[in-house]
Amino acid sequence: MYTGTLKSKSSGLKSVYRNTSLKCSVVRRRGADGRIPVRTLDRGASSSAAAAEPTGYPGGPYDTSLLVKYEHHVARHIWFGEERGPKKELKVAGHGLKLNSRVPLALPPQMESWVSRSGLASLQRTSLNKIDTNLVSAFVERWHLETSSFHMPFGEMSITLDDVACLLHLPIRGIFWSPQDVTEELAVELAVDYLGVSQSQAQSHVRSCRGSYYKLEWLYDIFVHHRAASSWAYATRAYLLMLVGSTIFADKTFTLVEARYLLLFRDLDGCSGYSWGAAALVTLYRYLGDASMYSCKQLGGYPTLLQCWIHEYFPTVGKRGENWNPAGNCGLPRAMRWSYRQGVLKVDDLRPILDELTPTDVIWRPFEDHRAWRVFDEICLYRGCLKWGETVVPYLPDRCLRQFGYRQYVPSPPLDCMMATDIDVDWISYHQSVVDVIGSSSVATTPSEVVDGYLEWYYRVSHPRLVPPHRDAPREVPVPVYDAGPSDPDWARVSTLIRRYLRQVNAEEEDPQFSDLFEALHISRSH
Repeated sequence: MYTGTLKSKSSGLKSVYRNTSLKCSVVRRRGADGRIPVRTLDRGASSSAAAAEPTGYPGGPYDTSLLVKYEHHVARHIWFGEERGPKKELKVAGHGLKLNSRVPLALPPQMESWVSRSGLASLQRTSLNKIDTNLVSAFVERWHLETSSFHMPFGEMSITLDDVACLLHLPIRGIFWSPQDVTEELAVELAVDYLGVSQSQAQSHVRSCRGSYYKLEWLYDIFVHHRAASSWAYATRAYLLMLVGSTIFADKTFTLVEARYLLLFRDLDGCSGYSWGAAALVTLYRYLGDASMYSCKQLGGYPTLLQCWIHEYFPTVGKRGENWNPAGNCGLPRAMRWSYRQGVLKVDDLRPILDELTPTDVIWRPFEDHRAWRVFDEICLYRGCLKWGETVVPYLPDRCLRQFGYRQYVPSPPLDCMMATDIDVDWISYHQSVVDVIGSSSVATTPSEVVDGYLEWYYRVSHPRLVPPHRDAPREVPVPVYDAGPSDPDWARVSTLIRRYLRQVNAEEEDPQFSDLFEALHISRSH
């Protein structure tokens, strides 16, 4: 079981580069990126296998069988100091401020009933006014679409169905949606039939969108018009489409929503049967996968879900505003706990901070005090493919078992969802996959427990650091050599927090304004 830091004193990385921008052959002991070499792990391998030179990427995976798209991943370029562009952070589709101004304090009772039964009512209040694009971008750089997970220095983590249920209070169980194709002509017909606009108005609008889309602002205007005219069904459809287009289905146009989503609300009494939680997750996974590629500069999906997930699991990373303490929650979605606070750290400031995170920096099960309002549903441990529309993504809780309270083992290879044929059947009959996921594990005795060999395997197939230690290495806080590290876990935590803050502000021990903090650091290390 691993409970300490992954940081180690490097003995150096000797690399023979065939092409510094592509793959390399690596001869190594423990690399400068913190990995344990393949050669020291496979002691039972044949002599011929041991003699073969392993191939991989400097700073990236040594064994490339898992992250097969790593060649195009932004992390590979960051290792060589190559940024996406002049702006290192992504452009993020955050509609929170505008949406919060459009959501009324109360809906008319005729609309409230439909909105409440749809399962989407919570989305009216969950959006952050603004998004910390630097914080979000720093985590996107660690996302890998092959595994549907963030690759952290100590293993994989992911946004799970349980996270969606607790943060957004969206229903997890339900059916997936398989839409029909919507042409511009059909988009016009749908607007006439289900939004109550004239043929000419619909044609003019769809033409201005240059595709099968509706503008979010246009939907809001329709909602206001029909609400005033007491045309409740039209008003409700426009409102719900604007709501999902501003949240879980936000795309990279930043102003439009796909017209096909109006089909979800044709029957206002029947739209409660969808797995809206899976819909939110599939959409976000898709955009995270896109944004993790070096060529992409934008992030779609619901960024509030991602940022609030970061706030819950990583209390020391980024700047967060807290509206209320979880103990005082009265059943509200946990995303409403958080409010936007302008961060001071840029993406390149956050990279080395994330590189130095350890398992003790994570709150592995942040929602245990929320179970009175969202009981854990075992379907969140389903391992398989999730589908929404034509998008299919792997959902792999066996790669982040510590978030469910289980000991992490070496997971099975990821699913190939392109070959999946019975996704809906697998989802309905989820129980066997849950048994398979947890049957190979056991309840963790410590929050970050892993099986022997997990970290060695992980270091071989992933990349624990994004920034080479010789470039932009975080400054170590000067500590007297006679100060031993703290032996008490609580004091160790205090020491870690103080040390990280002092690094972030580039504090010098000689600076009077930081003298108290350095004294506190020395005291914490003596316990």
